[in-house]
Amino acid sequence: MSEGSAAAGVSPVKAVIVPGNGGGNVESCIWYGWTKKRLDKIPNFKCLLRNMPDPFTARESIWLPFMESELQCDSKTIVIGHSSGAAAAMRFSETHQVFAIILVSAYTSDLGDENERESGYFSRPWQWEKIKSNCRHIIQFGSTDDPFLPWREQQAVADNLNAELHKYTDRGHFQNTEFNDLLDAVKKLIPTPV
Repeated sequence: MSEGSAAAGVSPVKAVIVPGNGGGNVESCIWYGWTKKRLDKIPNFKCLLRNMPDPFTARESIWLPFMESELQCDSKTIVIGHSSGAAAAMRFSETHQVFAIILVSAYTSDLGDENERESGYFSRPWQWEKIKSNCRHIIQFGSTDDPFLPWREQQAVADNLNAELHKYTDRGHFQNTEFNDLLDAVKKLIPTPV
């Protein structure tokens, strides 16, 4: 949602971490649980992190309804999406208002991968203008040395969404166990009590 059309006084009340595909317990996977624990310490704010249904293919037809009904992503939610979760965050934001999307390792195509093609996110053009109009803030983290995603795709996301881009050369696919820069980006979106 653009600044001019943003509802006055709307503040985020929660973050939702939408993980990449691959399965396993997301609480103990890379930086997800570490980030959740730290965001949960912020007064009047919570962070949701759930094991997603269909964790290996991450089908849009399953993940987007789960984001709406179970995770209750709405206009007061910061959606943090990593990899397949970034694709889900972008598609969700085409049709739903959210406070912000923070995209980590975002991309625009199925990369010639059958599993990515099966997910359904890449079966039609991206609705960039709708995403921008439904998000008050768009932040992106990308790294030029990502072994899975070509930089041109990450840059295309940033360009099409006018994202606040945090570009790195040494973070790979952001599979580290801590992510202080992400934590700082979320904290900047949350108003501090007066």
